[in-house]
Amino acid sequence: MSQRFKIGAALLACASGCALAGAAAAHGFAGDRFFPATLQTDDPFVADEASLPTLTENPADPAGGQSYAVEADIAKRLTSDFGLTAAYSWNYFQPKGAAPQYGFAGLSTGAQYQLFINEQHEVMGLLGLDVDWGHTGAVSHGGADDHTTLSPVFDFGKGFGDLPDSLLWLKPFAITGNIGASFPTRVDSNGDLNQGTFNAGFAIEYSLEYLQHHVQDIGLSAPFDRMIPLVEITSTTPFNRGFNRDSGLTNQAGNGTTGIVAPGVIWAGQFSQVGAEAIIPYGEGQGHGLGVLVQLHFFLDDLFPDSIGRPILGSGQLFGA
Repeated sequence: MSQRFKIGAALLACASGCALAGAAAAHGFAGDRFFPATLQTDDPFVADEASLPTLTENPADPAGGQSYAVEADIAKRLTSDFGLTAAYSWNYFQPKGAAPQYGFAGLSTGAQYQLFINEQHEVMGLLGLDVDWGHTGAVSHGGADDHTTLSPVFDFGKGFGDLPDSLLWLKPFAITGNIGASFPTRVDSNGDLNQGTFNAGFAIEYSLEYLQHHVQDIGLSAPFDRMIPLVEITSTTPFNRGFNRDSGLTNQAGNGTTGIVAPGVIWAGQFSQVGAEAIIPYGEGQGHGLGVLVQLHFFLDDLFPDSIGRPILGSGQLFGA
């Protein structure tokens, strides 16, 4: 399985090399600042885009088991400031010393509303509601929960191109992030309490594209002038439903903060981007070692500007002019 993953990653790298270079289009922009589609955290903009595929080799779990995932995601605007998202994945889990389990995880969907975009200060904000739909009927072998989880979230992005010229080399920096909470619709699953969680994630980016084309010409050429090195950090902290003294139920996931640190790089062209990150887990019960994620991402509004890349309800905003 590991060898297959490496072959898939090589194919993605080849595909990115064939993508047409050029300036990225309107989505993800605040003034001169282009915010790429990050790999671990939510994007702060509505868009017409698709990730196909996202390949993940997770770090080994505490017992030495290994898991892999192949995921497809799509985002579609209904209006210029309101959009929907959907994601579906196939998971493979190889426990140490046991038979493998594999199958499809539950469907994840979302609704997003663009609150604001300030071009002068390179800042944007978005409100969203993510829904992880649980499976019904037979037990899922792909990791789907037996309950639905609702997760309201605020996503933001801020570029630092408005810093004074005395801080020239800091201008390419940007930060994006998301702050939210998850609320399971079922209290317990087979004796294991389902916790509500506080979720946060941040991406710290240094855009070589912004440096070369909007700050100072330092002689970068393709493909380096389209690269964005970044580090993403996620955290999940339970805020209820640990050990229940009355019922005797516990939550096997623990009560501490867990997450990942993911250093990597994104290359963004006019019609697509490719990204790769290492996955470093931290926190209780998070396993050990390193994982890796590789993603090929398409900008549908650039590829198909007159058809599926346009808002379904035209270019008007959902609220107001």
